[in-house]
Amino acid sequence: MKPLNPIKLKNGYAHIPRKRFGQNFLHDEKVIDQIIAAIAPSPNDHLLEIGPGQGALTEPLIDSKSKLDCVEIDQDLVKFLNERYCSSVLNVIEKDILKFDIKILDPQPKSLRVVGNLPYNISTPVLFHLLKSHELISDMTFMLQLEVVQRITARAGEKNYGRLGLMLQYHCEVEHLFNVPSTAFTPAPKVGSAIVRLKPYKKKPIEAKDPKILETVIRTAFNQRRKTLRNSLKALLRESKKPSSVDLSLRPETLSLEDYVEISNALTGD
Repeated sequence: MKPLNPIKLKNGYAHIPRKRFGQNFLHDEKVIDQIIAAIAPSPNDHLLEIGPGQGALTEPLIDSKSKLDCVEIDQDLVKFLNERYCSSVLNVIEKDILKFDIKILDPQPKSLRVVGNLPYNISTPVLFHLLKSHELISDMTFMLQLEVVQRITARAGEKNYGRLGLMLQYHCEVEHLFNVPSTAFTPAPKVGSAIVRLKPYKKKPIEAKDPKILETVIRTAFNQRRKTLRNSLKALLRESKKPSSVDLSLRPETLSLEDYVEISNALTGD
């Protein structure tokens, strides 16, 4: 396999993108401007950038005068960012985001704005990790693999409909903003990318009595998506506290979020 060429950084560093971290660095100024316009940062914002990398988004976020924290796993890039930017305008935390508790940033409820170009290999785990602290987050704007964004925004009956989209749509208002070509990155990924905005609800339009049971129902159903719900949820349905009006002869991809909430509430009881 041909080795990746080092990328020259502005302060003299030569950084080789690391595959184990899923590093693809954004360099297209037009795309960067589009993303910043979509985020629309202001001096009153508290921002958390995941995976700042070489600072493509970091610099314009600093220019917005927002309070900015960054989580970066690559120690070489942490060193680069710390040497390039003053600690008074940028707090760089060397950490794996999947092991980072955003509560230590001491955000006010619904105040933290999360942004980043998420590594494709861990994007789904990162999204579920952040959902655990959704009550602290105002909104999230991410660069993701296009297919992942299509899964997040898919509706019942669509090809990419499944657990990821259902759980994110339960907690958040989701919006596919725009697509990004692979040529906007170095090295260029083999897949297309897209920008998505996730805005956790202050008050959910539909509420499950126990979100953990809802997640269990959805996960169980889609683990056996070729089966009817009656068969895939057989073990769970034995524990139902009251009947549900949902047609259990249907397959998982045909049910709406409201249907899944009804099933989970039937399992939860009064």
